[in-house]
Amino acid sequence: MTGYGVCSRDSAAGTITLELRSVNSRFLDLQFRMIDDLRNLEPMLREAIIARLQRGKVECRLSFGRKNATGNQLTVDDNLLSALTSAQQQVLQKFPEARPLSVNELLRWPGVLAESELSQDTLASDVQAALAEVLQAFIESRQREGAALQAMLTSRIEQIEAIVTRITPLVPQAIESFRQKAVERMQEALGVSLSTGSGAPSVPKEEIQDRIRQEVTLYGIRVDVAEELTRLSGHLAETRAILKKGGPVGKRLDFMMQELNREANTLGSKAAVKELSDASMEMKLLIEQMREQVQNLE
Repeated sequence: MTGYGVCSRDSAAGTITLELRSVNSRFLDLQFRMIDDLRNLEPMLREAIIARLQRGKVECRLSFGRKNATGNQLTVDDNLLSALTSAQQQVLQKFPEARPLSVNELLRWPGVLAESELSQDTLASDVQAALAEVLQAFIESRQREGAALQAMLTSRIEQIEAIVTRITPLVPQAIESFRQKAVERMQEALGVSLSTGSGAPSVPKEEIQDRIRQEVTLYGIRVDVAEELTRLSGHLAETRAILKKGGPVGKRLDFMMQELNREANTLGSKAAVKELSDASMEMKLLIEQMREQVQNLE
């Protein structure tokens, strides 16, 4: 699911900005963007995010802006200064004519003059507080999207239920219509066959009629879609119940879409009249629309 949350917090040493954004994905894919000095906080961030999210390609951006340094916040790195002094003495021993480094040059040397060291414990605590706030905002944004998706899925369920209600009375009518036409065609065919033969028919008329009824009944069973419509109604009711229950429903709904599509396909393959075939196509289009959105749900 898509989502977005951002939080900025002021600390003693600077401002922490934490941002979460996600796009649709069937699985949870975490990416972190932060400077190397903050990399030690990544495991804590990862653990907290995994505890709250299950799906989505999530990007976490963490930045820290130090406050402008004042005179009493600056410190000199004694170890680096000693190393520079030792290196300078070695150079002067070989090149006595060389000019020693000035105080200004020493202070401008990278790393010699630094801001006071930031407490990692304090920083971690501030980041945790920011993460709790941004996760809440992030999840609320996803919940709003989820509510919109739920409304869309419920609408599609209602449309499919309306189709089932519309075509259910057609099933026995279609079977009876097919039976009558099949009987007439078989009787006509057999009548032609018997009339062109010589002598009395070898098969009694009653046996021929009984065989016609058996064949028509067997075919009627094959084209009867009442069972598929019953299963469709059951799957739709279960899908509605899953949506109403809430919580992590993505994988369960994904399975229900497979079941709905299976029944719609079977309905189309067994359809004996155009109305049932058209209904199957309508259902599959609606189910596909639902399936595409279900991929985005957690």
